[in-house]
Amino acid sequence: MADFPHFLCPGQAEGLVLRLDEPLSLWGGLDAATGRIIDQHHPQVGMSISGTMLVMPSGRGSSSASAVLLEAIRCGTAPAAIIMEHPDAIVALGAIVAAELYDVTLPVVVVSPQTLATYITGDSLSL
Repeated sequence: MADFPHFLCPGQAEGLVLRLDEPLSLWGGLDAATGRIIDQHHPQVGMSISGTMLVMPSGRGSSSASAVLLEAIRCGTAPAAIIMEHPDAIVALGAIVAAELYDVTLPVVVVSPQTLATYITGDSLSL
């Protein structure tokens, strides 16, 4: 994958960046009803991802992550977009299914490590 950015799930979004220090496991790490990080071992535990431009190195863990993302989208607590350094088909699947079921787009984008490093929590970002 030499060309960046690479959209795993296309769309447009804007919001404030929330850059996670570590990958987030959506299954068991995110409360889809509230949009809050609930993984007690995650550095950003307690923070809300709702409406943010969620930036993280990659997804982590379970194949159930797509279902958790789908539920967060249904509840209106999902991020506006997910931006990662490493592609994650499971995370993208949740966004793809949401587009089909709910007609809601949530861009999932892969960027270069250099670009990922430029995103700072609180900065405004548009895709």
